[in-house]
Amino acid sequence: MSAVPPSPFEQNVAAMLRALDPDPAREGLRDTPRRVEMAFRHYTSGYGVDPKQVIGDALFEAETDEMVVVKDIEMYSLCEHHLAPFFGKAHVAYIPAGKIVGLSKIARVVELYSRRLQVQERLTAQIAKALQDVLQPKGVGVVIEASHLCMMMRGVEKQNSRTVTSCLLGSFRKDERTRLEFLSLVRRD
Repeated sequence: MSAVPPSPFEQNVAAMLRALDPDPAREGLRDTPRRVEMAFRHYTSGYGVDPKQVIGDALFEAETDEMVVVKDIEMYSLCEHHLAPFFGKAHVAYIPAGKIVGLSKIARVVELYSRRLQVQERLTAQIAKALQDVLQPKGVGVVIEASHLCMMMRGVEKQNSRTVTSCLLGSFRKDERTRLEFLSLVRRD
């Protein structure tokens, strides 16, 4: 039985290893190109996935029009500038206008957009706009707090820095009381 030839992705990783490591043939690196490809396929598995499919039939008649907040949704992504990880928490809220969504679907929308090469600013807006489009609520608010390894391991090497981004749509943007309620609910304890 013949061995499967390495994919172009694996070949590129192998070339990178040869450029970086004085002993790229050592045992610990022998299978690294395949493992890196599998890892990056997982890290970027959010491409081509429609948020409507992720939410599916998890929309239900709303019995309330009060704010729904899901805090501290873990998120992991890759900075598109350095392919370095950034990670943190997403806080997502919406005010129903006839429909509510299964809470786990909100976390799945965060995951969907996090699993792409990203910048935090775009990620925040994509989550908010997707929920606005699918749910048609009175408003959506998203705040993401993240640490970026591209700032921690290289460049300025600031270990305790955190980046906070927000996207406020509908009543979260227009109504100061709604905005302040949301921001007070997601404020760190």
